[in-house]
Amino acid sequence: MFIDEVRISVKAGGGGDGCMAFRREKFVPRGGPSGGDGGRGGDVTMVASGHRNTLLQFRFNPEHTAQRGRHGEGSNCTGHEGRSIEVEVPVGTLVYDDATGELLHDFAVAGDRIVIARGGFGGRGNARFATSTHQAPTEHEPGKPGEEKRLRLELKLLADVGLVGFPNAGKSTLISRISAARPKIAAYPFTTLEPQLGVVQFDDFTSFVVADIPGLIEGAHQGHGLGIQFLRHIERTRVLAHLVDVSEESGRDPVSDFEIVMQELAAFSEKLAAKPMLLVATKLDVAQDPSRIASLRKLAEDRGLPFFEISSATGQGLDALRYAMAERVIGRKQT
Repeated sequence: MFIDEVRISVKAGGGGDGCMAFRREKFVPRGGPSGGDGGRGGDVTMVASGHRNTLLQFRFNPEHTAQRGRHGEGSNCTGHEGRSIEVEVPVGTLVYDDATGELLHDFAVAGDRIVIARGGFGGRGNARFATSTHQAPTEHEPGKPGEEKRLRLELKLLADVGLVGFPNAGKSTLISRISAARPKIAAYPFTTLEPQLGVVQFDDFTSFVVADIPGLIEGAHQGHGLGIQFLRHIERTRVLAHLVDVSEESGRDPVSDFEIVMQELAAFSEKLAAKPMLLVATKLDVAQDPSRIASLRKLAEDRGLPFFEISSATGQGLDALRYAMAERVIGRKQT
């Protein structure tokens, strides 16, 4: 199950109370105050992990609490500090304050960490209040409470190239041919129900990441189909590859398909619709009407978009498309 948005609660540990005590050992006249300070509460730290790719664990474990500090004790003994905890999140997670909507942190790289809730300080024991004129103090402080927050976590996958298009435009088949990803592939719409990532590698060990986004249909921004809930995962991409089915099997006009998806992208974010784009005509192996390809090619020329014709089934045009993607994201040119 792929979960990309959750709400959780974090609570740092409270500080321990300061102690009120007096020395009463034998042979120690007028022993004086000996109450120790309370221990500091534990922190809650969030850490970006490259080993996680979903927020699923938070669906079943939404509350994260650090240990409180122990109370101070006699003989000037300070209480133990509370144990801090680390909460792992996938790389690409954005953390918002659920109450205010403020962005607290963007975990863009593995190993990135932030103390999201700080533990409370321990209270002072009565030994801290002793002075030359106040030699038997009874004052002592309670520990300070730890920070407590309600957070909203939103995951945006990190990829270099995002694949967009209508359902059954050939996105899953393409990513399975150019990378080691193995998404479910079937001849019915909405086979892909969650984003898929694939790493495209070359012989010189250079690589880039491609994201396959579930298909869009007209009215997606109004919640039709799978809606636009997954488009956040291509907001970080550098290039979009817009796949359009030019075969007669779709029963739709390729140019119309392109325009509809562009409208849905713009409805989600004008910045997303303005990203650099490759226009890709797919399923050439079953395309019988050359005019459908020609109309899409003309649209690409009019818009100044690089145009590619591919068949993932036969492999036609895949190398040219791979290198075009690589040139735009890692500067690698075909040799």
